Amino acid sequence: MQTVISNSSPIIHLAKIGRLDLLKQFFGTITVPQMVWKECTSPGASRPEIESILSADWIKVVKINDRIVTLLRHDIDHGEAEAIALSLERKASLILLDDSEAREKARLYHLPITGTVGLLLRAYREGLLNSLTDTLDELEASGFRLGTKLKERLLKEVAEI
Repeated sequence: MQTVISNSSPIIHLAKIGRLDLLKQFFGTITVPQMVWKECTSPGASRPEIESILSADWIKVVKINDRIVTLLRHDIDHGEAEAIALSLERKASLILLDDSEAREKARLYHLPITGTVGLLLRAYREGLLNSLTDTLDELEASGFRLGTKLKERLLKEVAEI
């Protein structure tokens, strides 16, 4: 059985564009540390995605070893540090991270990584999205920062440019 750990960004952004279901379809269950859950569900202005996250009973919240987090917190934020620490503790099959510094730190530990864009690319390839262009546009409109070069490369890769 695979163990998939997520940071808050993929959960929040997929929820914002109404595609949180992709995580359940791809992985069944995902596991998050307590800080990530707090980041995903803390009330804030214009956060309608919270309701869909709270109702996702397939997201499991667990406590982790704080000593590892303390070491990681020097370079990355608390939620990312907890997600990496939990991935190490649970020998995760995959960690979902978007932040480049957090991804760099996870690579040092040889953790298999993907992020929101990788998940959307997989969904498109599996026929779960009609248009990668429209979905990436929607993702950017939700506040996700996607570099122009990366977006162009992805759209060329799937022949939408």
